[in-house]
Amino acid sequence: MASDIQPQPQARKPCLLSKIEAFQEVVSTAVIIPKEDGVISVSEDRTIRVWLKRDSGQYWPSVYHTMPSSCSCMSFNPETRRLSVGMDTGTICVSPTIQPAFLWPLVSSSAFLQYRVTVVLFVLEMEWLLSTSQDKNFTWHCSESGQQLGTYRTSAWVSGLQFDVETRHAFVGDQSGQVTILKLEQDSCSLVTTFKGHTGNVTALCWDPVQRVLFSGSSDHSIIMWDIGGRKGTAIELQGHNDKVQGLCYASHTRQLISCSADGGIVIWNMDVTRQETPEWLDSDSCQKCEQPFFWNFKQMWDSKKIGLRQHHCRKCGQAVCGKCSSKRSTIPLMGFEFEVRVCDSCYESISDEDRAPTATFHDSKHSIVHMHYEPTAGNLLTSGTDKVIKVWMETGSLISVGFLDFYISKS
Repeated sequence: MASDIQPQPQARKPCLLSKIEAFQEVVSTAVIIPKEDGVISVSEDRTIRVWLKRDSGQYWPSVYHTMPSSCSCMSFNPETRRLSVGMDTGTICVSPTIQPAFLWPLVSSSAFLQYRVTVVLFVLEMEWLLSTSQDKNFTWHCSESGQQLGTYRTSAWVSGLQFDVETRHAFVGDQSGQVTILKLEQDSCSLVTTFKGHTGNVTALCWDPVQRVLFSGSSDHSIIMWDIGGRKGTAIELQGHNDKVQGLCYASHTRQLISCSADGGIVIWNMDVTRQETPEWLDSDSCQKCEQPFFWNFKQMWDSKKIGLRQHHCRKCGQAVCGKCSSKRSTIPLMGFEFEVRVCDSCYESISDEDRAPTATFHDSKHSIVHMHYEPTAGNLLTSGTDKVIKVWMETGSLISVGFLDFYISKS
């Protein structure tokens, strides 16, 4: 198992490419324009801007467009250069095409929702515009006519949305912590299944259509990898953040998952290893190692004349154990635990140094991240934060060869 782990990242780190400032409010969403050295941003200050990189290396606004209300989300299709923008008022506006050197019109479609648009997603192959809002409705429209094709009522307002073109499955993550899979037709949809694994609300979704794996991030600080293509119901947990997960991106060419959190942490996960599911926690009235009763087991406490103990669980085997029998802590990277967690004494002895080798690298973006975007063509990463700053990070070729990405943090 341990032999699958790839070499550790080199000491060299790529540098921060650029910062984009001059925003009055937080940037809701921003994307890198492939092959253009450009960035599109939408902000709570009602502006949509196209930034182009100059010879100096700085990004300057080439397009500045003011909307009627705050922009909450957007979807940019690099093939058609079509931009779809969701707003606080429930309106979705669509631009036919973006020409960075010129101003371009935004044409308001008939896609009107009742509350703030939380996610908008354009599907070129279907000519569909998928959207969700805080009124708990998931809706899809014809992007050409603006006609509403169908809608689905979720149990809580949606905060994550992905779509698989091949199977026409929509993956919908909401504030209740569950992920719903819907099969979409031209004018109807059917419920396929629901995944429940997070204890907090779903904050981000990422779909890999090649491996057919869905990643979900949550306010409970965790990431779950749902193996949908394997049809085995496998769910792998990844624990590497100290705050709510704000963004997920998958780099298929290097088999890496990139995640970010509200505390500014960026984690690069090596997914080219054989990972293990975390075990279900077992129920017991007494420690499954020393057989001492837990504090609610009154009968055994009375019979043995012993005070009940507090129950814990070993993260490796899932057994219910007391504090004395689980006094050790260890990382278990192949089970997703990059931080030290409680394990029973016998499991601690079975974990070798090779088993503790990390499968992720950790970085500090130096700002509280609200959104992240990865552009695979050049391997660049974009983060926007509560400090009203966009940071563009550049990936170096030397680190691609070993399958890791790292970041230089500016001393600002």
